[in-house]
Amino acid sequence: LSKAIKLAQETSISKFNGAIEVHLVVKESGLKGEVQFPHATGKQTKIAIANDALLKKITKGKIDFDVLLATPAIMPKLTKYAKILGPRGLMPNPKAGTITEKPEELAKKMASKTQFKTEAKAPLIHLVIGKVDSKANDLEANLKASIEAVGVNKIKKAVITSTMGPGIKVDLASV
Repeated sequence: LSKAIKLAQETSISKFNGAIEVHLVVKESGLKGEVQFPHATGKQTKIAIANDALLKKITKGKIDFDVLLATPAIMPKLTKYAKILGPRGLMPNPKAGTITEKPEELAKKMASKTQFKTEAKAPLIHLVIGKVDSKANDLEANLKASIEAVGVNKIKKAVITSTMGPGIKVDLASV
């Protein structure tokens, strides 16, 4: 595992600080969940809480968030924006757990977690576990956390790579 991470860092040919990613081939499609990384990955999820000021921004076409949280009280006002938010997957709904009475608390919880799910037509999961210049120990801890979150018994193959670099197979027995 540590050799694969070091090799991925050394073989990165990009002139910028690229990401280190793990690509998992899993046994079943439709697998989804969330992972809590012990170290920063370099990618932040922008979480917004629905209010009147944000609704005015959406009307102007400015959407600068990845997740939208809402209270049940503001949902009737949000229905006007369903055609804008819906196709982008940003419309709050109870299934996704984005409608809550205490959106501030949920925002803090969601900021530290990363969602994952398989591709629509293939049993693949792609996760960014850090940056090329991150410490190897941090990347290793993040990789182990992602594998534990998915489940070792559900993974057929794991490949680690940098943004611009070759894919390196990871021996799952070493995890």
